[in-house]
Amino acid sequence: MDFTKLKIKEIREGLIKKEFSAVELVDFYLGKIQEKEKDINAFLQVDVEGAKNQAKGIDAKIAKGEELGSLAGAPCAIKDAIMVRGLKCTSGSKILENYKAVYNAFCVERLKSHGAIVLGKTNMDEFAMGSSTEHSAFKITKNPCDLTKVPGGSSGGSAACVAGDEAVFSLGSDTGGSIRQPASFCGVVGLKPTYGAVSRYGLIAFASSLDQIGPMAKNVDDCEEVFKVIIGKDEKDATSVDIKSKLQASSFKLQDLRIGVPKEFFGEGLESKTKEIIEGKIKKLETQGAKIIDISLPSASYALACYYILATCEASANLARFDGIRYGYSGIRNQESGIKNLFEVYSKTRGEGFGDEVKRRIMLGTFALSSGYYDAYYLKAKKTQALIKKDFNKAFEKCDFILTPTSPFPAFNIAEKIDDPLKMYLSDIYTVPVNLAGVPALSMPAGLDGILPVGLQIIGKHFSDFDILQLAKAIEKF
Repeated sequence: MDFTKLKIKEIREGLIKKEFSAVELVDFYLGKIQEKEKDINAFLQVDVEGAKNQAKGIDAKIAKGEELGSLAGAPCAIKDAIMVRGLKCTSGSKILENYKAVYNAFCVERLKSHGAIVLGKTNMDEFAMGSSTEHSAFKITKNPCDLTKVPGGSSGGSAACVAGDEAVFSLGSDTGGSIRQPASFCGVVGLKPTYGAVSRYGLIAFASSLDQIGPMAKNVDDCEEVFKVIIGKDEKDATSVDIKSKLQASSFKLQDLRIGVPKEFFGEGLESKTKEIIEGKIKKLETQGAKIIDISLPSASYALACYYILATCEASANLARFDGIRYGYSGIRNQESGIKNLFEVYSKTRGEGFGDEVKRRIMLGTFALSSGYYDAYYLKAKKTQALIKKDFNKAFEKCDFILTPTSPFPAFNIAEKIDDPLKMYLSDIYTVPVNLAGVPALSMPAGLDGILPVGLQIIGKHFSDFDILQLAKAIEKF
């Protein structure tokens, strides 16, 4: 039986009807991982024993006639910045190479309580800083659609394992597009929830005011099933909110919808084939009765610069904890280190433990926060962020959703942009405004440029996550 064709609901139903067992399902996916990992490199760690034990637990519940959770038996993968108790959590960095999580992240606890089976941890750009997963300290993940291309980043491993049929769904984190951009490159569905909809407890921080955990899956239904489970108020995360009252999307018909199309997202830099595919989807919505409205997000042109100031400032503060004293890699543990004072402990640990991209962003953030430059950079970026939020609020007075490309181009070649950080940063030009505004957005496959997927981004108002999913389901049928 080809389990890759089954949705999460169908897996649960099949287990209840005893058409197959959870152990058979897990063995199938572990076999897929063994078969494909030599080419894709999506996983940093596969928990064979743990996954089989979880599957046996599901089968034991079925044998006893106990109620199964909504995700029962669904094999999943977790980005390596999210804690899974007993497994390593490296955040793709040498500085945490041997760190083992001692607790579950809130979202992982919710997944397990609803019967999902964790297969392992996926590769990522170090500390989620990157757009191609080439900045991992351990390996380079490849795009299953074309092994010469990158899978996107920073959640590249999470997208690749779903696209490569190594897992039913995965979790990623999105600070400036790190769920949506790899979802676009790999041809899967990825949701960046409203900021606060999913607890960040158990997520290794990059930029705390922008980070958000979200699901990635092969279809919108599965994405929604996972999202329903991981949302909710968490007393350990003061920024989390309870949106369970919005579990049901508001009722709407395509004929009643107002779809905003921002001119700033369809200009210079957008590849012609990508533009053609996205405009085709928008035209299809119009033929279904939706009203297409031209809108403007004038501050969006400043979003990338604003993001890379705010995100690096927060990163420089968050990563200060990795000092070689409390946990993680330490330069002092080498007997021949020759370290003479505390400053040398810090410099040797961080110099050897962090990769080039992380060092670059720490230095940028530290500079922007330094005396004499705080007002010129950080404060100005915060004011720009307020303008971006205002632009979105104004746009949503005219429309219900905003549709854009997820990325200006499909997946690029491995090593093509690795030596040019500015070109790499442009991969996120259509996704970072969403994080700065704190609104939800979803990327879904819109078509193919040759064999490479092109992603459509649906942006909604605050806490309209389920409305976005409903619209995505309608578009999925086109």
